Amino acid sequence: MESLKTKQGRIVVSKKNNKTENENKIKEEIKQVVKKKKRKVYFGMEVQDAIVRYNDSNNDVERNQIYQTEIHAAFDKLCENIINTFKFEYFDDVYIDVKQEVLSFLVMNMHKYDHTKGSKAFSYFSVVAKNYLILHNNANYKKYKAHVDVDILNSKRVGGSKSEYFVDFVDEMVIYLEDNIPSLFKNKKDLDVAYALIELMRRRDEIENFNKKALYVLIREMTDIETSHITKVVNVLKKEYKKLIKQFETRGIIENKKNKFF
Repeated sequence: MESLKTKQGRIVVSKKNNKTENENKIKEEIKQVVKKKKRKVYFGMEVQDAIVRYNDSNNDVERNQIYQTEIHAAFDKLCENIINTFKFEYFDDVYIDVKQEVLSFLVMNMHKYDHTKGSKAFSYFSVVAKNYLILHNNANYKKYKAHVDVDILNSKRVGGSKSEYFVDFVDEMVIYLEDNIPSLFKNKKDLDVAYALIELMRRRDEIENFNKKALYVLIREMTDIETSHITKVVNVLKKEYKKLIKQFETRGIIENKKNKFF
């Protein structure tokens, strides 16, 4: 359907054109994300370096200054993102108290982080925070199981429906891949395609036509990279997907194998 002019001279845009404009907007936004993806906005290497300096210092005044000026904001944002992403159900405390509890746990365990083992501070403390929440969420669930009516438990069972289970998996997979893409790919073209794919997964609810052919077209237009090269990157991520879904089904979470905390 073509655009039509009204008597007042205004243009009536067709539904098809609206859809095209929306897709173009998403493409441009994802292009910008791909360009900026190589750095963590709120928890980058500068925060990691600050944590190392904090652990190396024996001066309480200096440690407190480093934490307040260089680490606290990143920890606070990390806790907020973990809680909002995984939406743990079995906490009676209000959100701000849960976040403060996780934040305190991270500070108490900051001395355990060893940058010489090769793990990034962002990845390390993300898993520490998530494991802490899972541990307490499961403990709270056992209390519910012992005291709450069975019908209520059935309506709030851990894992939810099959669709909710898959949504949780994809959310965790996106976080895992974001942190591990640099170790999977070194070539700039590969990285651009991989980050574009991750961003599409993150924004899957905004994309109307989420089939293989449409995704290939979107990625090709965003990265200006040929289809054969996109397929090469997709095949690598498929192997990762198989490993991650198996880990998620067995353990209920996705963890970076380099990082073992508990």
